[in-house]
Amino acid sequence: MIDVRPRKQLGAFRNDWLDSRFHFSFADYRDPTRMGWGGLRVWNDDRIQAQTGFDMHPHRDMEIVTYVRTGAITHRNNLGNHGRTEAGDVQVMSAGTGIVHAEHNLEEEDTTLFQIWIFPDRDGHKPGWATRQFPKGASAGKLVTLASGRDDDRAAGALPIHADARVLGATLRAGETVHHRLGAGRKAYLVPAAGSVTVNGVELGTGDGAAIADEAELAIAASNDAEIVLVDVA
Repeated sequence: MIDVRPRKQLGAFRNDWLDSRFHFSFADYRDPTRMGWGGLRVWNDDRIQAQTGFDMHPHRDMEIVTYVRTGAITHRNNLGNHGRTEAGDVQVMSAGTGIVHAEHNLEEEDTTLFQIWIFPDRDGHKPGWATRQFPKGASAGKLVTLASGRDDDRAAGALPIHADARVLGATLRAGETVHHRLGAGRKAYLVPAAGSVTVNGVELGTGDGAAIADEAELAIAASNDAEIVLVDVA
């Protein structure tokens, strides 16, 4: 089953500095049929204007993964962490018992990013933050695990999260295909960050979402040059 959620039908929010699309219920957007997908709770597609951003605010008991598509985001939190994550790179924040943070676009251009929230395997983890500069081109023509709750993925360089989940990304040339196996009972959610793809023959354009279940293997083929992000969850 592959349920396509076209970008034009997603929840939306816009003010003078932020333009967001919500794949699932978030803030004032409520859809009882879109409260999450397995362990995935939030997938927001944000455009943040230059020299603006989210001021300090709290979270707890959630794994938050930020995938920067263009520009860069600068993070600061009450644990003393401070860092900049640029296009193609990823940061993770384990809110755990509580964290207060800010995310600002300090660049001279708009920043676009995916903000992905995943339920933790339990409440009460120690809060933390990490970012990684993935080598440019590492995801060319193959899926690369960006963040994961699996020991083998973390040993290979994926950022750690406290969840039975994996966040993967790839860049594909037109005509290239990558495959991903879903374990029994697992679900996936896939969004092209750029370009368009087919997933087991189902078409997706830039920013469209695909909620996937009961598919043993995914064949993801690029209709044109594309960049994709995929979350595999229980």
